[in-house]
Amino acid sequence: MCFSTRKVSYSRVGQKLKPSAIASVMTTALENPNILSLAAGFTDSHTLPVLDVGNAVKDLLSRPGLPECLQYGPNQGRPELCRQVAKRLMEQDGVPFSKEDSKKVFMTNGSQQALFLATQVLCDMGDIVFVESPSYFVYLEMLKGQGVEARPLPIDEAGMIDHQSFERELIAMKQSGEINRVKAVYLVSYFSNPSGESRSEAEKVKLGELLQRLDEPIAVIEDAAYRDLYFETEYPARSVVSLDAFNGISCLYLATLTKPFATGLKIGSGFCTDQEWLKRILWLKGHHDFGSSNFTQAILETVFLDGGIDRQLGLIRRVYSEKMKVLHTALCEEGLVEIGWKWRIPLGGLYLWLKAPNSLDTRMKSAFWKACCCNEVMYIPGDLCYGNTMQCFDYVRLSFGVLNKREMVEAATRFVKTAKDFF
Repeated sequence: MCFSTRKVSYSRVGQKLKPSAIASVMTTALENPNILSLAAGFTDSHTLPVLDVGNAVKDLLSRPGLPECLQYGPNQGRPELCRQVAKRLMEQDGVPFSKEDSKKVFMTNGSQQALFLATQVLCDMGDIVFVESPSYFVYLEMLKGQGVEARPLPIDEAGMIDHQSFERELIAMKQSGEINRVKAVYLVSYFSNPSGESRSEAEKVKLGELLQRLDEPIAVIEDAAYRDLYFETEYPARSVVSLDAFNGISCLYLATLTKPFATGLKIGSGFCTDQEWLKRILWLKGHHDFGSSNFTQAILETVFLDGGIDRQLGLIRRVYSEKMKVLHTALCEEGLVEIGWKWRIPLGGLYLWLKAPNSLDTRMKSAFWKACCCNEVMYIPGDLCYGNTMQCFDYVRLSFGVLNKREMVEAATRFVKTAKDFF
């Protein structure tokens, strides 16, 4: 067989594409099976809901009539699952649920696809999305791959949005004409990846009021992938789609059923307050896949109706709380605090967000990164979690999701040993 050696001509986006950082991390891990990874945000395999999924599949396939769950489903998603997702969101926000809410929901292949679709519909190359510092690094990479600038929101010393500085920046952009490039503000507002922090309702309200005053077509994307993963108490802040301050502002709230239930089922959701934006997202989704897996959605729909989502959450909240404490304690007992490393104890999520002392360079391929790899432990470099114009090279994200407790203690020991070598 003869293959042509003539090269194709790539699009502007195609020319910009590079392997994702997480792919590079995973490749490094796979090259050495002895590496203990505190990098990937995987969930705990020992807690996966085998019985609930098995019972749902058995129920679906034993129903009389044609097996509709094995046929194509609606592009927007199964109506009953959309209803359950909308109803859950309204209950979390403490507002009445109506059947119209279900029409604002769409199901996707994980919330990652929803992010991609929403951004591609909004943004051209050279446009701007404002992001937190730090923010979800996979989305930052996605923006870069689409030629969109991830510009950092002004954040004060307490880690809160500096609304006055942000308003001054937007007004200056309006005067210069650059405001036309600003398409959205992106928030990871519940037990954030990577920092574990949450945005208060008051912060969100101030943001909504600011955008109302500005009166520009800037959307808000709220990523709530970790909202259900609190350890003891639900974070007491309503979402942007339920706050009066965002009336008239195009808002997209993203949730997922992967992290709270089973990652392998790969189903996420969006709740969009702008019907025109939603329509165009669905048009684009139709070009992608003509609808996410109907069978997988049917499983989750059955589990929802049977109470399986809440049963699973009851289990994993306890497990992740315990695992977070194991990792935190191991790092402390090995002496990481004594040599100047700092972090806050999160109230939910899957991560510890560490700041290194003495401006230690923790970037990928740095001396510290290479030393950790040699000591067979891995992390996510914090610089990946910042927008285009920010340079923060001394942060580290550690995940306590996938390793068992014994492995986490060993991983912490290896990490602290490396850190001490650089003290």
